[in-house]
Amino acid sequence: MLALRWRDVDWTAQRIRGRQNWVLGEFGTPKSKRPTRSVPMADEVAGALERLFQGSRWQADDDLVFAGPTGEPLYKRGILKRFHKALRPAQLDETHVFHDLRHTFGTQMAAVGAPMRSLQEWTSHRDLATTQRYADYAPSSREADMVAEAFRRGANRGADFSEPQITSATQS
Repeated sequence: MLALRWRDVDWTAQRIRGRQNWVLGEFGTPKSKRPTRSVPMADEVAGALERLFQGSRWQADDDLVFAGPTGEPLYKRGILKRFHKALRPAQLDETHVFHDLRHTFGTQMAAVGAPMRSLQEWTSHRDLATTQRYADYAPSSREADMVAEAFRRGANRGADFSEPQITSATQS
């Protein structure tokens, strides 16, 4: 995010494209094989970025989105200070680290049913196995239907699910 430039924010396509990274004080290319990573941009993110853009003196295409006072990348220490300040109103303790945001994104996207292949692209995981760590949070589109069908079949066979049945097997 520190290397994100305004040209990387595609307002029309509602996407954010990561073309560079900022590591150890230098701009570089992302470590994945793809030259860019493209992530869909929610309306709330677009609104926040628009407000940031309007309030920034750094608005050229090549300017950094998250620029320091002189247009350079923000310092890690300042980012962490802001991050920890933001944790308080969210009622989160300071044991959280900035990288947790990446995992939260993956977990939340899996929880709403985003396809694992799309999530792999958005997170730039080289291997789908890395993305699979979020699969436990992914709902099966048919789980509820399967349970309902099982109950329908049981009811069609005369089973009564309204009251628990006490048998000698359940008493032991």
